[in-house]
Amino acid sequence: MPEPAAADRERLRGIARQLFLHAIAEASVARAFERHIGCERGVLRVCEDLFDLPSYSSVFVVSIGKAAHSMARALCDQAGESLEGIVADSVPVSSEIRGFRYFVGGHPLPNRESLRAGGAILKSLTGQTPASLVLFLLSGGGSSIVEKPVDDQIRLADLIETYRVLVQSGAPIAEMNAIRKHLSSVKGGRLARAAYPAQQVSILISDVPDHSLDALASGPTMPDATSVEDCYAIAGRYDLLPQLPVSVRELFDRQALEETPKSDDPIFHRSRWWPILSNAAVVKIAADEARRLGFTVEVDNRCDDWDYRRTADYLLERLRDMRKRSGCVCLISGGEVTVRVKNGGIGGRNQQLALALARQMEGENIVALSAGTDGIDGNSPAAGAIVDGTSVARARSEGLDPDSALARFDAYPFFQKLDNAIITGPTGNNLRDLRILLTC
Repeated sequence: MPEPAAADRERLRGIARQLFLHAIAEASVARAFERHIGCERGVLRVCEDLFDLPSYSSVFVVSIGKAAHSMARALCDQAGESLEGIVADSVPVSSEIRGFRYFVGGHPLPNRESLRAGGAILKSLTGQTPASLVLFLLSGGGSSIVEKPVDDQIRLADLIETYRVLVQSGAPIAEMNAIRKHLSSVKGGRLARAAYPAQQVSILISDVPDHSLDALASGPTMPDATSVEDCYAIAGRYDLLPQLPVSVRELFDRQALEETPKSDDPIFHRSRWWPILSNAAVVKIAADEARRLGFTVEVDNRCDDWDYRRTADYLLERLRDMRKRSGCVCLISGGEVTVRVKNGGIGGRNQQLALALARQMEGENIVALSAGTDGIDGNSPAAGAIVDGTSVARARSEGLDPDSALARFDAYPFFQKLDNAIITGPTGNNLRDLRILLTC
């Protein structure tokens, strides 16, 4: 029979997993579409907008991102199987939707299918008329899943290296996407330009902060709030130029980046954008469930886009403070942390944060979980990891060195051996990350 302290840890670990899995199940694409999208007698309802589908000469669907197939499937469930279009997802699907062409783009780095998807979408949007309706279904991961460089001199290998430099730079997603937008023929409002003068509607499942929706999938259908000047400043801030391939660096050296469409551009006059699901939904669901289980709950998203080490310090300080004022407490935090990777191993930002937390709460009765709602953390097969106050001691007893794993950005093999990795597989959704800290 386990000792009381061990039994309490196991109970808290089980609750943390339960909260995470419950949140991603309840914040599903299908349920969001059921709430916000409907179709009756040929009239499509998208939130507050109505579209009489038979009145359009053509209706074309472009679905991009880690939730691309899920969104296209949910749309067809509402509007029927007569729609046609393109789905660009990061994983192959077992059953494609009739009438849709499928591409399996790369993530977090683009691949040849990403370029094929970008070319096919641009070609399909050419020739749209004012009597056409284009439905864009956008979700996170679209930046790499669909791509076409703005300059033909930028080859696939150069594009991959540019993405790798950006992903490992430690820059927040909005800053990475500012540069991606200005290097792309499909991002930063340029798909909207390609679809003009059609009526355009974008349905958004967001993995970016709510105040910067134009960063979602690098904003292919939205006015771009970033500028070429921002790109030059970001490149300087993170010392990117020496790391970029020659074809890309040359555009920066000559300051030859072209500006993206802004909010006053006529191409957006017949465009609508509707976010139907975001990280806020996952956070609320987890918090509500934790309260139902009897925890005193606080939500704190202040550490969004912070460095993972600073985030670990902050969250543990908050939890310890909560513990002084109440019995069993739960701290919920949404958003993403940043990790500046140098010659990394296998892992991701969630596992890196979990390992940093484990080192700092050694010996305490605390359980912490950090995981991605898409089911994939960095270049690992895990969604994230769960740790407690005994994780570091158990690791050392297994011959594992937590300090070395942290320094090498190689957290996944560490957590895999401890059986602390959270494995869900791709969820068909992407609503940023969820962090859950518990103590009693």
